[in-house]
Amino acid sequence: MAEKIDRHILKNGMAIIGEPMESVQSVAFGFMLPAGAARLPAGCCGAANIIEDWVFRGAADMDSRTLGDKFDSLGLHRISSVGTSHLTFGSALQAENLDDALDLYTAVILQPQLKDELFEPARQLAVDGLLSLDDDPRHKVMLKLKEQFYGEPLGRSTEGEKEQLQSLTAEKTKQIIRDNFNIPRTIFAIAGKYDFDAVCKKLEQFFGNMPNLEQANIEYRESNIDYTHIENKGEQVHIGIMTATAKPQDDDYYDARMAVSVLSGGMSARLFTEVREKRGLCYAIGANYHGLKQAAGIICYAGTIPQTAQTTLDVIIEQFENLSKEITEEEIERAKTGLKSALILSSESSSSRAGQIAGDYYLLGRVRSLDEIKQKIDQTSVESVTQYLKNNPFKHYTVVTIGPKRVNWLNS
Repeated sequence: MAEKIDRHILKNGMAIIGEPMESVQSVAFGFMLPAGAARLPAGCCGAANIIEDWVFRGAADMDSRTLGDKFDSLGLHRISSVGTSHLTFGSALQAENLDDALDLYTAVILQPQLKDELFEPARQLAVDGLLSLDDDPRHKVMLKLKEQFYGEPLGRSTEGEKEQLQSLTAEKTKQIIRDNFNIPRTIFAIAGKYDFDAVCKKLEQFFGNMPNLEQANIEYRESNIDYTHIENKGEQVHIGIMTATAKPQDDDYYDARMAVSVLSGGMSARLFTEVREKRGLCYAIGANYHGLKQAAGIICYAGTIPQTAQTTLDVIIEQFENLSKEITEEEIERAKTGLKSALILSSESSSSRAGQIAGDYYLLGRVRSLDEIKQKIDQTSVESVTQYLKNNPFKHYTVVTIGPKRVNWLNS
């Protein structure tokens, strides 16, 4: 059966995107508000994390307890996240409860109570989440790596900065909400079992007259930082490496994705084989594609010990540099299978699919069908991936380490 993508634009510009899934009885949706970390005012890093909690502590005529009870009575699985460009509020639930759920989210977005006395608990939760990174150096090194690679404002931590979180006030945060809950630039995505006409009618009623706010586009300023070390007295060294690659909207995006899969698409991929299995240099290693609208990179992590940290870094860079010299048919076929398997698995979840179609619409201005993605993957080859790598050699690496020992790194 052919895939169907529903699309409607409200009169003020807000986009409604949907994908029906006839085999499920659930539905998932998300409001992507243009209030992510990179869109916040300078000095307010982390405000979105406070907002993510504060707006749910009472809305319209419902106090925090009443609102929470209503969410629970609908059996909602709340899905909220802070990204670089957007703050997303959403849920997965039984399809029969969708109408009531949209009423609640409308109240949260348009009529949050934002009581001053409930600001401090929301802020403290954000601070506690940030401090917990000290117990999760792998996550911490990846956040710092993206900060150094993308620079300001794209690289701002989605977890926030302690001093900036502590300096925020209730009034300042309310102003951030007023300035960034820009409904005409919001994307609403839904997947699963739903009545699209009914959804559009409801959203038009509540959101269709909301005005467009002045909001600057996010600008990318290339960072040339080579190396950052964060001292930690633990017994491991956590290494993060990032280098530029094709953006999601680029013509050679799929060749770039294939290259990443050859590097790190499973236990037979190069990084795992060459760094961990053959040489025993680290206990964990992997690389992924990380794409934003303005820039993209291959992001790599390795966990090792101080004695082998330098060699681990050197061998990883060697694998990146050697990638364009020889890729086999077997590696390409294995990478294709891995990418298509991940695509199929994610497409079976209404929550995952809602997130994917929202991301596509923001990054590409349209939604790719699963068949289109599969075809693009199948069209890649040893020749196309190799040619992409030769035309786009890795020129600069950003490296971040956390641990008791520095490594030596300077881009040549």
